[in-house]
Amino acid sequence: MRFQTQLVPATLIRRYKRFLADCLLDDGREITAHIANPGSMLGLAGEGQRIWLEPNDDPKKKLKWAWRLVEQDGAFVGVDTGAANRIVKPALQARTIAGLDRHNLVRPEVKYGENSRIDFLLSGNGPDTYVEVKSVTLLRQPGLAEFPDSKTARGTKHLGELSQMVADGHRAVMLYLVQRTDARRMRLAEDIDPAYAAAFQDALRAGVEVMALGCDISPEGITLAGPLDVEA
Repeated sequence: MRFQTQLVPATLIRRYKRFLADCLLDDGREITAHIANPGSMLGLAGEGQRIWLEPNDDPKKKLKWAWRLVEQDGAFVGVDTGAANRIVKPALQARTIAGLDRHNLVRPEVKYGENSRIDFLLSGNGPDTYVEVKSVTLLRQPGLAEFPDSKTARGTKHLGELSQMVADGHRAVMLYLVQRTDARRMRLAEDIDPAYAAAFQDALRAGVEVMALGCDISPEGITLAGPLDVEA
């Protein structure tokens, strides 16, 4: 996934109302940017943080800037949670993700469960495979990414629905997309959301498969990298 326009470096002044950030551009201008991330962004949203913004000239958008990356100690972090599916989709379509390369039809946002939509339903050449994608950005120990960064009742619900798909005879995969270039493995942040961690263990016992993929990230774009170990 390439960014539509060239990113611009800036310094974070503050994040507020979850989706807004005041930023200082290198040329001295102070602007407000949109951030597509409903999570806490723990460790990523402190004052003075080096960030990268994407400008736009879309008349339909109220804000002309979007916060896309954080830069920390030479590593990049992708903070747009909505980008996760855009990164994964072309790889599913090209059948380049090992373990998810059997199917020849990829359908996004298919209704299932209780008023939910699965991120991707893969079909053709075997039983249907339900794939839920979560963006991972938290890192509190060197090389170790964690999910979630705040309590997520919605995420817990999704794990239960994946388990039900397995019970109904389908295949279900929980895919964690680690949008950090400094992560080498991943685990659950049990201290942040014990309910999610318990639902994760229940899902494993029910037969839900789990995988984590890393990312190559730069101000030009984000692409999939290799698999990461998951500490269950």
